Amino acid sequence: MRYSIWGSHTGPALLAAVVASVTVAACSGGSSQGASGTVSAPSSTVGAPPTPTPPPETGPSPTPTPTRTYPLSSAPLTVPAVASHEPARGPGWRPAPSAGVVVAKGSERLADEGRLLAGELRIPYRGVAAVRSGDVELALGGKGAAESYTLTTRDNRVRITGPDEAGVFYGTRTLKQSVKGSGAMPEGVVNDRPAKPQRGLSLDTARKNFDAGWIEDRIREMGDLKLNQLGLHFSDDQGFRIASDTHPEIVSAEHLTKAEVRRIIALAASRHITVVPEIDSPGHLGAVLRAHPDLQLRNVQGTPREGAIDISKPGAAAIVDDLLREYSALFPGRWFHVGADEYQALTVSDPAASYPQLATAAREKYGARAGVQDLAEGWLNDRAAVVRAAGKTAKAWNDGFFRGGIVHADKNIEVEYWTGKEIGARPPAEYLSEGRPVVNLNDEFLYYVLGEPNDFTYPTGERIYEQWTPRVLRGTTAVPERYDSQILGGLFAVWCDLAGAQTQAQVADGIRMPLTATAQKLWDERAPTMSWERFRALAAEVR
Repeated sequence: MRYSIWGSHTGPALLAAVVASVTVAACSGGSSQGASGTVSAPSSTVGAPPTPTPPPETGPSPTPTPTRTYPLSSAPLTVPAVASHEPARGPGWRPAPSAGVVVAKGSERLADEGRLLAGELRIPYRGVAAVRSGDVELALGGKGAAESYTLTTRDNRVRITGPDEAGVFYGTRTLKQSVKGSGAMPEGVVNDRPAKPQRGLSLDTARKNFDAGWIEDRIREMGDLKLNQLGLHFSDDQGFRIASDTHPEIVSAEHLTKAEVRRIIALAASRHITVVPEIDSPGHLGAVLRAHPDLQLRNVQGTPREGAIDISKPGAAAIVDDLLREYSALFPGRWFHVGADEYQALTVSDPAASYPQLATAAREKYGARAGVQDLAEGWLNDRAAVVRAAGKTAKAWNDGFFRGGIVHADKNIEVEYWTGKEIGARPPAEYLSEGRPVVNLNDEFLYYVLGEPNDFTYPTGERIYEQWTPRVLRGTTAVPERYDSQILGGLFAVWCDLAGAQTQAQVADGIRMPLTATAQKLWDERAPTMSWERFRALAAEVR
């Protein structure tokens, strides 16, 4: 039976049924058994016929012994909701003084998950030990999908198993939320897995400096929502926010130290969150160019273009590649975002006439038919090759992938689709029809832009919950279902265009429910039937 956040939910209730009856009978052979259980001889006269034994007196029935019967359980109420729950009869599980968290033999890698859960439930962590009544046991095993888990509640025990550590961790989040919301974990079996493999938050720390503690709080919040990716856009025109050893001259006064970054990465890893760095180029490099004005892109009249680097100059690739290699070593995760959006040379009517040096460099590198667009596309491929050599998968914004031309973006670069408003805008289906993997950052729903410039409005959790799905990549229209497997997931994005418009605390409060709704729709993309008001109340109860 399949349960979700949308059905009617009641906790286990005790139903008493009286099943006792009492039968009192006389003993045969002229004997009787008294209330004491002893046998006495009948009263008789020698030579006289036996006196008939009188029938037993009828007295009040003994007090019946009650039998406890439980209704079928309901699915635990969590955010995001579990995919399925097999109900069972029983009292469920509650933390008790005698309870503990243990790890199955051979699953020692789950020690961190076990310690974290034990602290949250306020019960002891006993490590690798035999499971006892009242315990929670964590174990690796099974052949389920990545990040899946099974949570079984039976006989006053909870057992959480999964094929990987992330799945078991998500099972502990389900247990934690159920206990926080209702005090118990319902009897039965939860089988759960996410709809999409990439689920997360993208944070612009370049325009607004967020301190390490604030970022760590968001990581804890993301872990409980079963989100697994944090993007850090730490380089832009307004600032460069992580310390650099190769180019310290570009770093802003307010920035994260590498020690703070390592601490952030370690906390994220404990929640099975990958931190993805982004150094956007060839646009959005104003902080770098302030220290290296000789690399600034200038048009034929000598006018500089804000944030744009002159990709015809060898020094441009050299400095950007230095940074890509440095931060590839700092961030151990699978991905590196190389930007590629909004290159100002391509926003004019005739790029070759406005930037003849770029047109010349394109022909020299790619042949007589090549243009400025091809040089920019080649730049993307070259930066992707640098991070690939460091063991990373490259990500890039969709407006860095161009239609036509003679140079085409590498098929292994993941497209992060955010807009269809750029010059020469391409609909999402074009990227998908080329076989490209796509991640959803639809600016209609998922962009929280401080100060609401350029017709942006702060997104609401209600609208995401009711109208958005991972297939709604642009505007409000979903792409055909046949492309579903190419859409790897989505990220809710915070952009700090007007950095002073909100404080860090206001940002945290403003994104809380939009991020919660995004997490729900990435874990289970089906249309919900639970009302938004009930969902919002549930989120407050269990988080």
